[in-house]
Amino acid sequence: MDDHNKFSLAFMRDFVPEKLRPWIIILIAVVFQFSGGVYLAAVSEMGGALALKQEDIMMAGYASMVSMALSFAILFRLKFRFPPRTSLSVCAVVIVLANLICLNTGNVVVLVGVSFIAGFFRMWGTFECNSSLQLWITPKRDLSIFFCYIFLMVNACIQLSGLTTVHIATWINWQYMHWFVIALLLGVLVFVLIGFRDDRLMKYLPLYGIDWLGGALWGITVLAIVFVGVYGEHYDWFSSPHIRMASFIAVVSLLLNISRALVIRHPYLDLSIWTYRPMWLTFVLYIVIDFLLAPQHVLEHIYMEGILKYDALHLISLNWIVLLGIVAGAIFTYYTFALRKWGYKRMLVFAMSCVTAYLLVFYFHLDYNLPKEALYLPVFLRGMGYVVVAICFLTALSGSVPFRIFFHAVTTQTLVSATLGGVIGNALLGRILNVVVTKNTMLLSGELDDVHAAAAGIPLPQLYGIVRQQAMMVSMKEIFGWLVLLALFCLLIFILKESSLRMGNIIHPKFSTIRRLIKHELRIDRIFAARRLPLEGRKL
Repeated sequence: MDDHNKFSLAFMRDFVPEKLRPWIIILIAVVFQFSGGVYLAAVSEMGGALALKQEDIMMAGYASMVSMALSFAILFRLKFRFPPRTSLSVCAVVIVLANLICLNTGNVVVLVGVSFIAGFFRMWGTFECNSSLQLWITPKRDLSIFFCYIFLMVNACIQLSGLTTVHIATWINWQYMHWFVIALLLGVLVFVLIGFRDDRLMKYLPLYGIDWLGGALWGITVLAIVFVGVYGEHYDWFSSPHIRMASFIAVVSLLLNISRALVIRHPYLDLSIWTYRPMWLTFVLYIVIDFLLAPQHVLEHIYMEGILKYDALHLISLNWIVLLGIVAGAIFTYYTFALRKWGYKRMLVFAMSCVTAYLLVFYFHLDYNLPKEALYLPVFLRGMGYVVVAICFLTALSGSVPFRIFFHAVTTQTLVSATLGGVIGNALLGRILNVVVTKNTMLLSGELDDVHAAAAGIPLPQLYGIVRQQAMMVSMKEIFGWLVLLALFCLLIFILKESSLRMGNIIHPKFSTIRRLIKHELRIDRIFAARRLPLEGRKL
């Protein structure tokens, strides 16, 4: 679909009702968001069935997210190269094959590799759908409005996918989640083949000039860092040759990426994005936010499973509350930030207040017999705060970075927010937890001996379990306390410091404008290539 004064989805055939077309596209996007290589909500069941470590499956899940993030840099090139019918069909077929492979393989390398491929096509299919809906969502192409929809859909699908996976794994078998997604994708494939025209509505642009090698090298860099974060505790960090090798690969490939980006015309990730202050600002703030929210993956699960003894269904039921927080955050941001144009400072203070309140509630409510209803407020605040942050940060980039390198900035930001920030934050918090638990276990054990009244008559294994559980509770409360202090400190800085970012009407360029920009760059590339060939011939 190219630019039109009136929104239309002309690539659909006439028998599809006009009013239903946008909703069908949204449904297709949801199906792609549900799909993937592995489904982390069923990590325990999958690990047991395939004889894999939990870290192996987590690595595959992160590989999918890394690939999704890296795809942003070339998605517009793909949109101008392939018509929607071809793009969606290819994406559906590839992800179906990926699910079939992941369903049956116990090879970690295959699982990670296939998940990486599935992540790329998952994001391609989602982007094809969402980009086609832009003028329907916001006829003025206001990105602050469009991003509210994007983050609402993506984050809501994450919660709904987890709910679906756990219920299927509990009541039937984890493998049926794969079959469920395969059935949905086959339905999408059939509808696309029948209901979509094969006509090209946009003028053709080749995939010439894409730095495929750079994309592969950035993938290696990030995956190596993710490997260190995921397997670090398992292999005892740098005492393991695996961790040392992964660290070496990460450093070498990063240096190679930087050196290539400085000498080639169109690197996969343009380093000029770092000359813009909002890029640095959002990079640092995402690291901070992800660390403050790391308890959801580390402390919350240990507390709910190990202390409160929740089963998988009770644990995943909290996703409904997180979903409500996401919806509330998206609606709040839409009315305040997108429509009323509240400033970045006010929005960031609100989001950080939600994160701080989330940590405070957990700190004061940690208890052995905490009712599940007491967890509703903190997880709601967590979901709400993160969505507000995500929408505002991406809008800040779009209003500060030239469109030519905007998707390079989005790729980098997504790599930080979806992978690196979470992995590093979880790994760091997990390491802190182990150190603090060991310290508190020794302190509590020192209070018990053979003559201590509390220890009398209790079998030694049971006594050790009691001490360990008590040490875990004390340690979690201690860590939540330190996180609260860090969050309060950050909140105070945000309140006192004046922001240089200003909110305005941030408009996405027309597709025709984007096409002209890409075509101009391709024309210059061909001129440079033609000039180099005679010189290379003379050298030979």
